[in-house]
Amino acid sequence: MSSIELQGIAKAWGDVTALHEVSLRIEPATFCVLLGPSGCGKSTTLRIIAGLEAASAGRLCIDGRDVTALPPAQRGVAMVFQNYALFPHLSVADNITFGLSVRRVPAAERDARLRETASLLGLEPLLARKPSQLSGGQQQRVALGRALVARARVCLMDEPLSNLDAQLRQEMRRELRELQRKLDLTVVYVTHDQAEAMSMADQVVLLQHGRVEQQGAPRELYARPATTFAARFIGTPPMNLVALEAGRVAGSEVDVALNGAATMGIRPEDIVLDDDGPIAADVRSVEYLGADLVLACAIGSQHLLVRTDGQHRIAAGQRLRLRWAAPDLHPFDAAGRRIH
Repeated sequence: MSSIELQGIAKAWGDVTALHEVSLRIEPATFCVLLGPSGCGKSTTLRIIAGLEAASAGRLCIDGRDVTALPPAQRGVAMVFQNYALFPHLSVADNITFGLSVRRVPAAERDARLRETASLLGLEPLLARKPSQLSGGQQQRVALGRALVARARVCLMDEPLSNLDAQLRQEMRRELRELQRKLDLTVVYVTHDQAEAMSMADQVVLLQHGRVEQQGAPRELYARPATTFAARFIGTPPMNLVALEAGRVAGSEVDVALNGAATMGIRPEDIVLDDDGPIAADVRSVEYLGADLVLACAIGSQHLLVRTDGQHRIAAGQRLRLRWAAPDLHPFDAAGRRIH
């Protein structure tokens, strides 16, 4: 088990700064997800941990050892890339053991590690095949096997499931999480998909413009977003952000007791349909999702989503009565920071 610590890590190319003094600690045997939109710096952070990019400033420690200046081969990490990077002319077995062959690991040990890894990933029947004869999920397992056979305690993954269809992605998420727990790996996983982050992570690090917007357990980011960016990025559908004027929802008579708040946040699932509710809303559109119904509603000059039971029969143009509870409201100041 290995911990990872970034201390003021920065990265710039000329006038372009990709990372601004990022500091974070990843505990041993945990699953850490670097989350954020394209261009936020998550892949750059991963590549710096791997040693594929050199940091412009700061210090990187793995298992308490300063590895800032060390090449990738001396860091004790393995990496799984987005495109799998399999050799098309080699068999599954040779793809998995390629790194061991390069490092001149004895044949007997190579075979033993191959058998162990293939058994773990269910690849035994496929060892003689070429990558072109495999499905996307099988290719993903081979790429993962190549990382695991090295027996590194840190595994870095750069959007490894993005090439798979939705159902297979769900299955692979569960498999990766179970594997990480079984082997006590420290995993750093890059994705832009918040559903992946919420379902897999022990620790989520949300990045925006090369800075850490918020970090913590998935439940913490969902329940207490630190900024309006975090509030909108985490959750499906995203949190409603409603402008306030003089303590009321803008353009309406709906009072909101949030002193000093410029914006009120509320989750769509925290808004309740109630025939006797104090808040009148007009339904603009309806999205039927089976178990859920997502209503786009207007209150005054503000628009917000309401997530309710899919059994409701509601049409666009209807007027509804709503209510919400004060503890479910999230206050943010004019700069978009949470008011504590």
